[in-house]
Amino acid sequence: MTDDAPGALEAHLRSQRDAGRKLLVPYVTGGLGEHWLEVIEAMTAAGADAVEVGIPFSDPVMDGPTIQEASQRSLDGGATPLGILGSLEGLHVGVPLVAMTYYNLVFRTGHRRFARSLTASRVAGAIVPDVPLEELDDWSRAADDAGVETVLLAAPVTPDDRLARICERSRGFVYGVSVMGITGERQSLAESAAVMAKRLKAVTDKPVLIGFGVSTPAHAVEAAAEADGVIVASALMRRLLDGASPEDLGALVAEMRAALDAG
Repeated sequence: MTDDAPGALEAHLRSQRDAGRKLLVPYVTGGLGEHWLEVIEAMTAAGADAVEVGIPFSDPVMDGPTIQEASQRSLDGGATPLGILGSLEGLHVGVPLVAMTYYNLVFRTGHRRFARSLTASRVAGAIVPDVPLEELDDWSRAADDAGVETVLLAAPVTPDDRLARICERSRGFVYGVSVMGITGERQSLAESAAVMAKRLKAVTDKPVLIGFGVSTPAHAVEAAAEADGVIVASALMRRLLDGASPEDLGALVAEMRAALDAG
């Protein structure tokens, strides 16, 4: 167990990695159904090293059909950003939480107010994928001041010099995008996933996690062969949308965990 306090994300992931563990970070859409907090609890009980919590936005440009559907269903159910964060305040799961949302929500809320809301909700990190490196300063100052670690994404087409800058500026971990395009389940893991992981590991000692298209335990093992771990989103949310229970989601995460531990 680790302290959930803001700033704990990278330290926790590093300690797990350095102990020889492959990292597993599942995703859940905040506000999706009545039992989404129980889903987070089930995921962490099943061996998640952190949990990414999506804060729904009406125009999720990087998300594929599954996450879009999950976000829309959450919004239709009355979920709001501050409501979701408020619900997290009383959650004690022993691993860091990472919020994922889009800059429009951050801007409308206000950089400092949003960052403070994350801190108050025991959220250690933030992923804001539509803020490019060159426009990060206003948000990153507010996040850094609040103790929130801003995770940056790197794509397969990112040039080497920019990749190094992204790794230098990223906090918590570096999110390696396995394939160009939107999120979503895939039948096989793109070959670019291993290449992306190798490139990132060559320029940073921060934890490197691969996401986008990691859909099965076998995918997780394949991606983690070169990376420090994986992020799994659409494959889990598809099942939640189809009526899976928190226990069902926990079982799926446990399968991923067992596969990663077995190597």
